[in-house]
Amino acid sequence: MPTHAKRKITRRIYVGNVPIGGGAPIAVQSMTNTDTRNVSSTIDQIDRLSEAGCEIVRLAIPDKEAATAFKEIKATVKIPLIADIHFDHRLALAALDAGADGLRINPGNIGSEKAVTKVVKVAGKLKVPIRIGVNAGSLQKDVLLKHGHPSPEAMVESALIHVKILESLGFDLIKISLKSSNVMNTIRAYELLSEEVDYPLHLGVTEAGTLISGTVKSAIGIGYLLASGIGDTFRVSLTRDPVDEVKVAYEILRALDLRHRGPEIISCPTCGRCEINLFDLVEKVEKALSGIEASPKVAIMGCVVNGPGEAKQADIGVAGGKGHGILFKKGEVMRKVPEHELAEILISEVKKLVN
Repeated sequence: MPTHAKRKITRRIYVGNVPIGGGAPIAVQSMTNTDTRNVSSTIDQIDRLSEAGCEIVRLAIPDKEAATAFKEIKATVKIPLIADIHFDHRLALAALDAGADGLRINPGNIGSEKAVTKVVKVAGKLKVPIRIGVNAGSLQKDVLLKHGHPSPEAMVESALIHVKILESLGFDLIKISLKSSNVMNTIRAYELLSEEVDYPLHLGVTEAGTLISGTVKSAIGIGYLLASGIGDTFRVSLTRDPVDEVKVAYEILRALDLRHRGPEIISCPTCGRCEINLFDLVEKVEKALSGIEASPKVAIMGCVVNGPGEAKQADIGVAGGKGHGILFKKGEVMRKVPEHELAEILISEVKKLVN
């Protein structure tokens, strides 16, 4: 049984047709890294993200041309889209007019109180939620001066200031994020904020880094919070194709036994006992099964030490020998397969199982 803490039940909001908070499944988000003004390439990337299991996609809207493009993109894709707005409230209004399912803004940097009021009034009328996105790298000067550095306490104070701005305007379709590139600061900030509000929280470690460093930081930061019962939606930030962000996100959820998507491949790191080309075998199988939504357990093991045991516990598995592998299905030995046929046979057996 899972050992993570009982999840905090927050308010329920909707981003398009995706429920956030209130006990809904933890939603996976990502963000396009195409130029939003390039409509075709942005749509292509959104489609790939959706196929990978992404449930909400955020787009940067830096200018009027991007806002115009957003409208065309929104009319083409089915997945909910969030418009990321900074500095100009008119872009937020244009995004709302274009059908944005959510806004990511910082109320402190999109203009005067009058400008914020205009945006909130329209968002409220359309029932479009707003994410208050606090980033350690862009805290308002007075908060930073008070705390001396972008501490967790400073991030939480900034978030609460912005929450009060929206609440004072009668708006409560709010979710909040507190992101830092420092994992421990991120964790502490969310812990503190979770004690103060019952709005849904969007988790993330910002500027996390490359595939390896970013995955590690996100797995620790986001994973720790989810295991603590904190968080309703999240994005893994990687300096990478955003499709990889979605893949890592689902592996975090799988590791915590919170959600499962796609085959779970269990493979050994190899050692001197391995007598088959396990690296190539795993790569071929993983690539071929990438589009499958079902989540069978697939063991690909290199030798007879742990191989048979792991393979027997999996839905489908192989344990390698010299130039061959033993195929297991639901704990039963099926047959001996030559090494050059292992990938094809394993892929075929998994597809039969899920179909």
